[in-house]
This record gives sequence, C-alpha cells and structure tokens, in this order.
Amino acid sequence: MESPGLFKVRINTLIPGKATSFDLYVKINNQPVLYLRAGDNLSQEKINSFGNRDTGSFFLVKEQDRQAYKNYVQEQMSGSLGANQKAMVLRESSMTLVEELFEHPDVNKALDGARPVIKQFVDFMQTEPEAMGHLISLSGHDFYTYNHSLDVAIYSLGLAEAAGFRDKELEEMGIGALFHDVGKRQVSLDILCKKGPLDDSEWAQMQKHPQFGLMILVENPLITDSVRAACFEHHESWSGNGYPQQIAAQEIHPFARIVAITDTYDAMTTQRSYNVPLKPLDAVTMMKEKLAGRYDPDLLKAMHSVLFKLKAS
Repeated sequence: MESPGLFKVRINTLIPGKATSFDLYVKINNQPVLYLRAGDNLSQEKINSFGNRDTGSFFLVKEQDRQAYKNYVQEQMSGSLGANQKAMVLRESSMTLVEELFEHPDVNKALDGARPVIKQFVDFMQTEPEAMGHLISLSGHDFYTYNHSLDVAIYSLGLAEAAGFRDKELEEMGIGALFHDVGKRQVSLDILCKKGPLDDSEWAQMQKHPQFGLMILVENPLITDSVRAACFEHHESWSGNGYPQQIAAQEIHPFARIVAITDTYDAMTTQRSYNVPLKPLDAVTMMKEKLAGRYDPDLLKAMHSVLFKLKAS
C-alpha cells in the first residue's frame, strides 16, 4: 500500500523521450521526493539506471494526476509503438490496478476502474493479430498473486475468443478472470505467501476465497452476475467434485469453466517454491490426460489450439 494520495507507475510504462503530463516521485526514507516534473522526459539510460536502484521498478504519481497518466497510456496504445512495446505498456500499466485490487482499502474503487483497462486489452487483441502472443510472452515466470490474476485474465481472453466470445462478452470475461481471486483479500498473508504446500487448516481457509470474493463483488452494483460467477465458481469441477457448491458440467457458468482452465494452466507453468514449472503444451496435455474430469472438454481442446497458434506465430 502506497502513501495516501499517491499510486504506483511502473517504469516500463514510460516511453524514453516522451514527455510526461504528470510529476514523478520516488520514495526516499519512506517519504515521496520529486524526481521528474511534468513536461520533462526520461532517457533510456535513466530508465535503465532507475530500474537497477534500490527504490525499485516504479515511480509514484499523485492521485490527482491519475487521469493524466491514463491518457498518457492511451496515447501510447493508439500511437506508433510496435505491438511488443504496446503489450509491455498495457500489461505493466494494468499491474497498478491489480495491486490496488488486493491492497486498496476501498476495493470498489479498483473494481470500477477495471472495465476500461480490460477494454484496452480487447481492443489490442482485435487490432493487432499477434497481440495475444506478445502479451503471453510477458507473463510472469514466478507465481505471485498480482501477476497471476492479470495473466489469468489474459489467457482467459485468448481462450474465450477461441471459443467464440466477442465484444462485450469478452470484456465481461476479462473482468471476471481479473477478479477471480479477489476473495484472497480476506485470506491470511501467511497462508497466501507460504513457501510450500498448505496444511489442512490452511487449505480450509484458502478454500473460502470464492465465498469471500462473492461477498465483495455483490456489494458493487456495476459488477454483473457473470463476473460474480467467474469468481464464485472457478473452483467447481466438470465432474462435480469441486467447491464450494459441488455443481457439475453445464451447471457451471461458462466464464467459470474458462477461468478453471486458465487458473490451473498459469499455476502449472509458473515457478513456485515447491514445484518446477511445466512447459505450456506439457501443462495442457497433463490437464487433458490426467485431470480431464475437472474441465470442460471442449474448452480444453480450444486451449490446446490457442497455444499451438501462439507457438506457430
């Protein structure tokens, strides 16, 4: 959680030589200090140098300049940057929202800000043929709650598009996937950050996160039932032995069926302290052959085709 009135801006969202319309601050001795004034710009050398310092990989911006920062990002996404650079800007700028989703005391503020971010992802996918490949190539190699939520949203958009979802349905899918683990706000950090498998009591607490998530989402009138279902049902199993309701097959909302696959896929392909990550196609093959009863078989086939398409691009 940052100082009141300030939010994080990741370094990789700033374009070398592009003037900002907002001041940039760094934190020194736990106090914000002005680093760059609005109207100035950073060289690539300064960006590289800053990223290697103890202050970390982000700047701070005043809350009153949030819209100016959003406009700055939008200019990059509609400008002449290459698709790989646009993917970097979009993913890195979105991480600010995801962090707030889990850290900001007012979760509704983060929820309300998600729709335009997801719309940017959908627009990017529809205007850049190689967008999904670029986005997935940037996915985190370590399993971290924030990275995981954003990566699951990206994978879910790709799978949903392959399954025939379009336009507003894709936007709702992306929001549902982004929020699928929001209930982990209510789970102990000791459990979330434990280096190793959970014991029975810790696992019982972790299994409550879909209910916790639903409780958070029902408080926001702008969140649809489909988004709530993606959160509440993403640990249900196609064969009926999931949780928390033990519903099966077509009873499970399509959004939740998609997130069930992408959630598992991301967990299997990223590094954790107690497992070695699988290669993408190895993970999907294991899901098809050894875990098949958990997932919608048609969506599993579609996920396989998505990854083959990415591999070939």
